Amino acid sequence: MKLHHLKPLRVAVSLIYLALIGFLFLDLWSSVSPSTAQGVLYLQFVPSFLNFLDAAAIGAAGFMVILFLTAFFGRVYCSVLCPLGILQDVIGHVARKWRKRPGFKLTKPHNRLRYSILGLTAALLITGSGLLLNLLDPFSSFGRIFTNLFRPLAIGLNNTATSALEPMGVHSLHLVQGGAIAPLSLGIALATLILLIWLAARHGRLYCNTLCPVGALLGLVSKTALLRLDINHDTCKGCKLCAGVCKAGCIDVENKTIDASRCVSCFNCLTVCKMNGLHFEKVWQKKEPAPLPDYQRRDFMTSSGMYLIGLTGVSEPLKKILQSRPTTIPLRITSPISPPGSISIEHFTSTCTTCHLCVSACPSRVLTPSALEFGLQGIMQPRLDFRKGHCNYDCNICTTICPSGALKPLSVEQKKQTQLGVAQFIKENCVVFTDHTNCGACSEHCPTKAVDMVPFPNNAGKKLVIPKVNPDICVGCGGCEHACPTKPYKAIYVDGNPVHKKAQKPVVKKINNQVDYKKDFPF
Repeated sequence: MKLHHLKPLRVAVSLIYLALIGFLFLDLWSSVSPSTAQGVLYLQFVPSFLNFLDAAAIGAAGFMVILFLTAFFGRVYCSVLCPLGILQDVIGHVARKWRKRPGFKLTKPHNRLRYSILGLTAALLITGSGLLLNLLDPFSSFGRIFTNLFRPLAIGLNNTATSALEPMGVHSLHLVQGGAIAPLSLGIALATLILLIWLAARHGRLYCNTLCPVGALLGLVSKTALLRLDINHDTCKGCKLCAGVCKAGCIDVENKTIDASRCVSCFNCLTVCKMNGLHFEKVWQKKEPAPLPDYQRRDFMTSSGMYLIGLTGVSEPLKKILQSRPTTIPLRITSPISPPGSISIEHFTSTCTTCHLCVSACPSRVLTPSALEFGLQGIMQPRLDFRKGHCNYDCNICTTICPSGALKPLSVEQKKQTQLGVAQFIKENCVVFTDHTNCGACSEHCPTKAVDMVPFPNNAGKKLVIPKVNPDICVGCGGCEHACPTKPYKAIYVDGNPVHKKAQKPVVKKINNQVDYKKDFPF
């Protein structure tokens, strides 16, 4: 293959990969199978690394493949497989076409900043905190942008088109329920996108070579790559065309060197060089190493603002019960509710990278990015928010697509007995107690019938029934809390289990189907 063919091949593969990963987050109809999703995400570095640490399974070691490729060919991951890197390339390409910006130029490396971020990220990870990694992991940042910004737009377009087509007799689309709004996650996703647009439009891959810990780590590995781009001292004429298209700003034409730690293997330089001034250097055949450029180092400082915006979705109608006055007794929540398959909050917060793929895939929209419910370490990690929905009893989608191992796979039967929390009932908030009116919405929405309606003695002389919770068979799905109509405090709510438990199977009442025809049908 000729060298100038490498860029078109890289562009084609990267765009296909970007489309595949983007579709996982924008799949409004849950059409992608878990095995397909796992295959697409196998080579995402940080989720694979955390999954390997947690499970110690070679099958989860996609990051080793990335390290192997980087050790041989340089940072091909950054231009071909990293969705955030590919997104930056798309943004930069559009920006330069629109504004007709001039080409790039050689920039100084910000090694102090990039390696400080890498070291701090590693130190926090060793101590059990993934906060910085979650904020800067490129796959997770990409996931938050698509889940919090692009997916609501896709839902809005889908629901608008559905409403417009149905009167014309076209029913190929259907309404899709929107998720709960998480202002903090939304603001961080928006700030990240704004920062990416500014940096990609003006400075190419500066984000990857300053703020991204994965880029810094792979940069260290690519310094000693066995096959890497180099300038041919004999044929290079110093025209600087290669430096003008280098989005990493790492080609020094004056000294005829390329900073391999910052080169993202985009191959732009190979397409513009007409003098065969660039070639792949085989390190094992090289006699003397070329000197690296000696630049004065300085720090790169960036700041970004958060914007809180609101988006609405379609929700299921609930039973309408009017209460005479607001409830007054607050909920006594001792623990947030982590998703099924997370085993425990400790395991979940130490492994989840906040990519929000489970948030996008959740059909009931009950998974919502958290604020500080899991503490500072678990910022933006998904939790169950029963204000927006409830965890479907026979659904295990989130447990089958998690790329980092934060959510362990559960079969539907295992999921049905996983106790995320236990329902708690506050009688003084219930309309049966306050307004002497029957409701029963919580019991109607309980899949295991852990919430049963029992007789409630009262002075009004009415035949009333009131909820009673059986904690042994409650799975903490939140159906009761979501259905409870009282405001501002619910009469029934789920208090999370810090460590998930196994609930008992509900007792199925047998129905006597035998019919006495002589007695029941005497005619």
